[in-house]
Amino acid sequence: MPRLKGRVTLASVASSAGVSVATVSKVLNGRPDVSPVTRAEVQEILQRHGYVRRRQDPVQVQVQRDSVELFYQGVLSAYCVEVIEGVVEAAQVAGVDVVLNRHPPHPQTSSSRRAAQWIRELASAGRRAAIGITSQLADADLAALSRARLPLVVVDPTDISQPDVASVGSTNFAGGMAAAQYLLSLGHRRIGYVGGPPTSGCNRARLSGFRSAMEEADAEVLPQHIWLQDFLYDDGLAGGAVMLDRPDRPSAVFAGSDEVALGVLEAARSLGLRVPEDLSVVGFDDTHVARLASPPLTTVKQPLREMGAVALRTALHLAAGEKVDSHHVELATTLIVRGSVAPNRYPSAAAS
Repeated sequence: MPRLKGRVTLASVASSAGVSVATVSKVLNGRPDVSPVTRAEVQEILQRHGYVRRRQDPVQVQVQRDSVELFYQGVLSAYCVEVIEGVVEAAQVAGVDVVLNRHPPHPQTSSSRRAAQWIRELASAGRRAAIGITSQLADADLAALSRARLPLVVVDPTDISQPDVASVGSTNFAGGMAAAQYLLSLGHRRIGYVGGPPTSGCNRARLSGFRSAMEEADAEVLPQHIWLQDFLYDDGLAGGAVMLDRPDRPSAVFAGSDEVALGVLEAARSLGLRVPEDLSVVGFDDTHVARLASPPLTTVKQPLREMGAVALRTALHLAAGEKVDSHHVELATTLIVRGSVAPNRYPSAAAS
């Protein structure tokens, strides 16, 4: 690496090391919250370029607070909002800032160029780590993050083919099983599932738990009663409109998210079906929209705020070069019973 030209400053050292001025300042002041690898690299650059600390250098004044990049893909859903609240609350306790952005930030560029530009921006802004919400990153993004030694934690990863990425989720399989078992206990046998993308890891787990409970009860899952699209209201509306407008319609629907469940409720209303008298509906997440639904939505509760808090704490541990107890953390789900479910009125047939 060539020597830096001109007077060596904290800014020039930070630029050469690919870190923030705040990080260089921490190394000079002996702060412990810098990873050993980064500390060694910064110290090597300082020594190689003969840096001389001056009294008026920025190390003598208050430095910028550490920050974490928090990003999401697609629309900012009710689910995302609650995870964000958990991240922000934990960040306040930890004394770090959170910067929220939509990813990818440069959609017009190629994957490799976009990734490189994105990481340069994060490094120059002094980010210590990145947290993604239900995000699927390209290989170029992961490679760029790794080169920059910028830790990544994903909440509810959508791509299960990236097992090396640290992640935080919930017991999705157990939640799907609990939803189906509750509906089965009320006499429902013909139960539909309206959920997210077939490639989504959390969606697969919820659907697998649902299928497992149905198979255990010897209740058939009909292909026409499975609708996989996305976790949004419009997907529930479209799936519900198709599934409920059939002579063999289900008497109950398990939705992969609360927003999907609200779409199913509207589809039922438009078809003249009453909830829960004619159709029972169970959601997933327990966001604020579940409590505002009419009727209030029975749902599988994910501890979304705690998931966000765990993601933030994990990201900071990794940024400090510390080991974490587990590369993937799953928090427990709980079934919350409200007014959108009732016993099956058609015990001999799911619907009539």
